[in-house]
Amino acid sequence: QVQLVESGGGLVQAGGSLRLSCAASGSISRINVMAWYRQAPGKERDLVALIGSGGRTNYPDSVKGRFTISTNNAKNMVYLQMNSLKPEDTAVYYCNALIVRTPFWGQGTQVTVSS
Repeated sequence: QVQLVESGGGLVQAGGSLRLSCAASGSISRINVMAWYRQAPGKERDLVALIGSGGRTNYPDSVKGRFTISTNNAKNMVYLQMNSLKPEDTAVYYCNALIVRTPFWGQGTQVTVSS
């Protein structure tokens, strides 16, 4: 089991930056992949950023060059640095950890970007 707690969401103007944090506890040594997803009202939950156990990262085109995912050395924190934010980035952001095929989710943190 893995427990995930997000923080760092809030209200920001377009063009601004936010840094989301996710604290992981439990069986963190078994985590294969950590990621951030987001879900806007009425839309599906979409992948925003992913980092594998070897440090390889992946981003969809919608955030590439603006968002950066990282972890600390202990691998119990994962961060999402979001720059040049746009109103369309407004969503609830969820931290995700994958152990083999089992996903674990945080409770989500709201990010609102005003125009």
